[in-house]
Amino acid sequence: MGRENKAAWKANYFLKLVQLVDEYPKCFVVGADNVGSRQFQNIRQSLEGLGVVLMGKNTMMRKAIRGHLEHNPGLERLLPHIKGNVGFVFTRGDLNEVREKLLENKVQAPARNGAIAPCPVTIPAQNTGLGPEKTSFFQALSIPTKISKGTIEIINDVHILKEGDSSREATLLNMLNISPFSYGLIIKMVYDSGTIFAPQILDIRPEDLRVKFLEGVATLASVCLSIGYPTVASVPHSIVNGFKNVLAVAAATEVDFEQAKTVKEFLKDPSKFLAAAAPAAAAPAASNAPAAKKEEKKEESEEEDDDMGFGLFD
Repeated sequence: MGRENKAAWKANYFLKLVQLVDEYPKCFVVGADNVGSRQFQNIRQSLEGLGVVLMGKNTMMRKAIRGHLEHNPGLERLLPHIKGNVGFVFTRGDLNEVREKLLENKVQAPARNGAIAPCPVTIPAQNTGLGPEKTSFFQALSIPTKISKGTIEIINDVHILKEGDSSREATLLNMLNISPFSYGLIIKMVYDSGTIFAPQILDIRPEDLRVKFLEGVATLASVCLSIGYPTVASVPHSIVNGFKNVLAVAAATEVDFEQAKTVKEFLKDPSKFLAAAAPAAAAPAASNAPAAKKEEKKEESEEEDDDMGFGLFD
């Protein structure tokens, strides 16, 4: 009976995974290191109506996906990323919204010896409240301290761990009641309708795409102009540069056409440059004139009131 139940459980798991990949076009491949059962329960509750969490053995997940490749070939891109303690979060909704829910469900945890730091750790300058007999802990880690009112005081902020370092300062951090780590489901890859990409892609905004596209167009136009190869990006610049050359030739010769008349007039009489620039400079001054007149009138009225010759009690 035990073997039959195990076989039935595997069959049901395969059916469930296949059903989910068919029903949901998008999913996160998530790492689940240091995530407890109660935390999993909280994550599932927070995702209710948004997504479904499915964990399992890597061999079973790979086998189920390989058996379903005939119906959904795009799933093959998931196979290289099923390694370590991972699972899936399936969704039909907005990927950013689901990601926010996953990030919200993190639990603070104390440091443990040998644990890999998921984030940088800094001990702030503080009075630790520890007695002088604990000084050796700080000296071993080269942490600057002094004795203040019979207790150890850390003088400066000290950067203890970098992300990915092995934690060997757990004893000290626990003595200081510092729980520097937070654990939850970590998004490793994102799958969307046959395409797989890194989670950082979700941070890209339309404005970022527009800026990158314009930078690419500018680079393409520069290259095309340098090698003399016309493209949609470079032709407008080529036309403008060509028109500038034609104007230069017209200005230096007797060649005349409609667009060159203004240039030749300015070259014959440079004072027209000043005449054209004067209205532009006068416009701001004119806009400030009414305000100045109002202030002058106000000052005049105040002076007239002062010169009436009457006292307060006349």
